[in-house]
Amino acid sequence: MNNYFYSMLPKEEFERIPYLPTMGEFVDWFTKEYSDSPAISDQVNTISYKELGERVARRRAFLNGLGLPKGSHIAIFDKNSQDAIEMFLAVTSAGYVAMNFPAGLPEPAVIGSCAKFDVAAIMVRDEFMPLTAKLQGVKVCPVSSIADTGAPSAKIDPDTPAAIFFTGGTTGTPKGAVLNHRALMRGNYNAIFKPGKVIGVHRYIALLPLSHVFGLIAGTMGCFYTGNLIFTCEDMKATIGKLPALKPTVLVIVPGICDILAGLCKMYGPQFLGGSLRLIISGAANVPPRLVDIFTKLGVEFCFGYGLTETANLTSANADAVTHPTSIGKIYPGQQTKVVDGELWIKGDNVFSGYYKDPEKTAEAFSADGWFRTGDLVRFDEEGFLYITGRIKNLIILSNGENVSPESLEEPFYADPCVRDAMVKEDELNGHKVIAVEILPFMPAFDGKTPEEIAAYMNALVDKINSTLPSTHRILKVTVRKEDFKRTGSMKVARV
Repeated sequence: MNNYFYSMLPKEEFERIPYLPTMGEFVDWFTKEYSDSPAISDQVNTISYKELGERVARRRAFLNGLGLPKGSHIAIFDKNSQDAIEMFLAVTSAGYVAMNFPAGLPEPAVIGSCAKFDVAAIMVRDEFMPLTAKLQGVKVCPVSSIADTGAPSAKIDPDTPAAIFFTGGTTGTPKGAVLNHRALMRGNYNAIFKPGKVIGVHRYIALLPLSHVFGLIAGTMGCFYTGNLIFTCEDMKATIGKLPALKPTVLVIVPGICDILAGLCKMYGPQFLGGSLRLIISGAANVPPRLVDIFTKLGVEFCFGYGLTETANLTSANADAVTHPTSIGKIYPGQQTKVVDGELWIKGDNVFSGYYKDPEKTAEAFSADGWFRTGDLVRFDEEGFLYITGRIKNLIILSNGENVSPESLEEPFYADPCVRDAMVKEDELNGHKVIAVEILPFMPAFDGKTPEEIAAYMNALVDKINSTLPSTHRILKVTVRKEDFKRTGSMKVARV
């Protein structure tokens, strides 16, 4: 038993929540278990878990009426609406394979993704319909589609595919990570673990895209597993402005949004968060210790962790961010881990089946005896807390042949409260290859300071960090950015 996670919940709540291996069992269980509790609100109307279950059953009936064989791939192309949430639950519990397309996907990528991933039908938001006009051989239906009567959940083998998630980009030639029901449900189950009571005590907001496993699993599915209420979010900016009225108790967000909320609290006071916020769960990108400090001082508990699309998002979590602010926490239950040449390898129910129609990339991702190679360089401390030290693909090879992890050099920058983001990379200076850093200042820390004063601070910080490094590892080129970095869809700094 992994007491770190199991002891987070009151014993009576932990014993009430079973691990269920398929989405069909999951939907049937929460419909009955939390029947009269509020489940979803579009910020105007609210439905109960019983109503949610009935609506999902009616959507299953509609899907069955399309005449597609079980296991067919059905895409959902919508914003974070009630329709999108219900349709994902319906597709997976009816025995089909769901693909959530990002709301910003352009027409060529919609067409290419449908072809690459053998999409048989696509459920589309009305305003996105023009982007599907050129699709051939794909059934195109409104995402609001629903039948008059319901259909039961399908009998599903836990080892059959449940969903395919984009990973490594959504344009050009994206990979699709296949999560079977057992893996998806292990991720959903791990999302229940939070400090304190969890059943029926929280209000969530679906701020993060449902096309991203962090938003779908840590947010939406974790909410349903614990019988809580979730507000839909079709416009992130507008919804953030409604926080004082929605009064969330939990926010599942990326560090970039944390920064935005910290700035809004400075402008409008902590009451901007609604007065009820108890917990922030952050992930999908590096979490600077200053964010832990900011929200802890506002009376909000801050948790974060680590995961990959290939591991159903949730691999580790840190509920002790105040005492271990640079750790990504401890390993969730249901996994085996080992460190091979510094790289984290994983086995467990949560590990994906492979990349769809990409046997070469799938073979590269696994060892000969079935361990998933994460590509992340890590270390464990004596208490079992995990620390990321870098990515194999980002290593800088020095002239003496030594490998340097840019992430390990970035860590002391993130420990400084005046730094918002930093990126270490190889660059040229006077015709020689050197280690360089680009720094994005945390501007609220520099109120009234000139650009020259900010640059002087950052250069002094680099000198301080260099003094702790071997001469071969020292940073010799410094750029203080005035504009934000290019970022990925999850708001990570894009390494280009």
